[in-house]
Amino acid sequence: MRIATWNINSIRARLDRLTDWLARSDVDVLAIQETKIDDERFPSDALAGIGYQVVHHGTSQWNGVAVISRVGLDDVRVGIPGLPSFGDPAVSEARAIGAVCAGVRVWSLYIPNGRALGDPHYHYKLAWLAAVRDYGAKSLADDPQAQIALCGDYNIAPTDDDIWDVEFFRGQTQVTPPEREAFADLLAAGFADVVRPYAPGPGVYTYWDYKQLSFQKRRGMRIDFALASPALAARVTGASIDRQERKGKGASDHAPVIVELGA
Repeated sequence: MRIATWNINSIRARLDRLTDWLARSDVDVLAIQETKIDDERFPSDALAGIGYQVVHHGTSQWNGVAVISRVGLDDVRVGIPGLPSFGDPAVSEARAIGAVCAGVRVWSLYIPNGRALGDPHYHYKLAWLAAVRDYGAKSLADDPQAQIALCGDYNIAPTDDDIWDVEFFRGQTQVTPPEREAFADLLAAGFADVVRPYAPGPGVYTYWDYKQLSFQKRRGMRIDFALASPALAARVTGASIDRQERKGKGASDHAPVIVELGA
């Protein structure tokens, strides 16, 4: 079984790339983020045409998450308990959806960016991550054998090896100690970064800005992850980052991250 995560950065702009990639990647389940579309307009028919079911949570042209599967979609859940709202008036953003796919609870998560240190969005991000940590810890306390994949764009580079230049990012979000501590708390809750052993750094990234030829100059970040519960991590037989999909006209600024599972 192959599970993947990919910030698609607009499903409407990249539908053809998505369907082409699914057709050749042999992925069974894909978590996508930043669909930037509401539920009514999501192109489910195009995915059904190549054998995939989809559950989507989107409310506007911002955010949006989905789980796409050819091995079933059961017990669909929109949002994680305790996730904070944001804005004035405060609203629950479309940033989390999960479903059970062939026995694995797959979450598609789009963690808030944080914008800038001290910004309300930064504190919102930390509260959001704390809610995910609490959910994960409770899930494993309730069932230590639960198979859970927390997939998505975390908007955090957890170590200096995950960014192309430490000085360039100094003082910016995504690399601050509180954000990195929040990521470490997810690992401490029992979840493992199952991709890193198969894609060792430094210099291994999942995101490259569109500006200043960042991709061509290898100026990237590793901010997209599949974090697995212990029972699921024990099944991992391989993992990779499809850097090729970042190339060419109309590419997302993120690359797909793929995890291979044994029985």
